[in-house]
Amino acid sequence: MALKKISYYVDGEKRMIKVKVCDTLFKKFMGLMFQKNSSPLLFIFNKNKTLSIHSFFCKPFRAVWLDDKFHSTKVTDVKTWKLNISGRGRYLLEVPLSSVKSVVGNRNI
Repeated sequence: MALKKISYYVDGEKRMIKVKVCDTLFKKFMGLMFQKNSSPLLFIFNKNKTLSIHSFFCKPFRAVWLDDKFHSTKVTDVKTWKLNISGRGRYLLEVPLSSVKSVVGNRNI
């Protein structure tokens, strides 16, 4: 799967990142589960809504909920084996913590 470059905003600051797009039901279901190494994932939904996730079978990652204009509504670091982590948005960005610095340098996303 090819990586797509997107821009988004955290606290008004523009950020750029390369992601794999998860736009099918199966890709959304699998997400980062069972992945040893993964690129950041971008989940696309039809509208702004409350999106709940879990981290079963996942390595730690950073979750960024984005509205329809790609502005962050919530950013959180997710540890392994957590249930019912939620935020509101149209997009969800999952970035493995092991790749956060390699993706954006020393700046936190």
